[in-house]
Amino acid sequence: MIDDTPDITTASIAPSDSEKPEAAREDKVAKKKRSKPRAKAAGKATAKSAHAEIEARIGHSFADPNLLITAFTHVSALKPQRKRADSYQRLEFLGDHVLGLIVSDMLYRAFPSADEGELSKRLAELVRKESCADVARSLGLADDIKLGAVGASAGARLRKSVLGDVCEAVIGAIFLDGGYAAAADFVARNWTERMHKPRRPLRDPKTVLQEWAQGKGLPTPVYREVERTGPHHDPQFRVAVDLPGLAPAEGIGSSKRAAEKVAASVMIEREGVGGGNDG
Repeated sequence: MIDDTPDITTASIAPSDSEKPEAAREDKVAKKKRSKPRAKAAGKATAKSAHAEIEARIGHSFADPNLLITAFTHVSALKPQRKRADSYQRLEFLGDHVLGLIVSDMLYRAFPSADEGELSKRLAELVRKESCADVARSLGLADDIKLGAVGASAGARLRKSVLGDVCEAVIGAIFLDGGYAAAADFVARNWTERMHKPRRPLRDPKTVLQEWAQGKGLPTPVYREVERTGPHHDPQFRVAVDLPGLAPAEGIGSSKRAAEKVAASVMIEREGVGGGNDG
């Protein structure tokens, strides 16, 4: 008898994920779970290495690494639910005053023959934002600043404007973490040479502001008297300086000229203009 039934070839078909044995699925899930801690650990190790590299440049090892993180966090990098206090702004406020105290102490000891006026002028030069930004650049801190989308889009301009703030925030962080002695060591390492450099000639702040405005394509600053108070023999003038696109800046002095110079100095400091001194 001849069998006309066609031959049937059975193909081996791999089971779908839903058809795989339970043990195989559990093994796959277990592998995924194991990979997450490894990735997390690698991320922590990278962050720790980055922190250590920054600490080496700063010259201080932080007991509280969160202080270091906060010192480099610009407000633009914060998530919506976080407060502005989580940025470097509070540390900057503290560091500004700590820097002023330490540099004042350094100047007092380094220049025993200098009077109060000379010490004040040297102090103003050393603690100005431009000087702090120079220190930050010398330590290579620019690339460590954490910027959000808004900050990053501002590019180099924003980085330049916040460098001085970050430097002061670092000083505040070191002060909180290691005390006055640690902060004083940092300032001494980075400001002693600057302190002994010959002071640059004083320039009239009105001249500095006018040159800066011209460089920006702006008209000549306009000064206007806002208020005059006090007796005729001892008046006090309040003067404002105006430039298009900028908020006015005000200054008070015993003469219009003196008040104008103070107003110009205020705008110079606020806008981060280089080259200004109170003359």
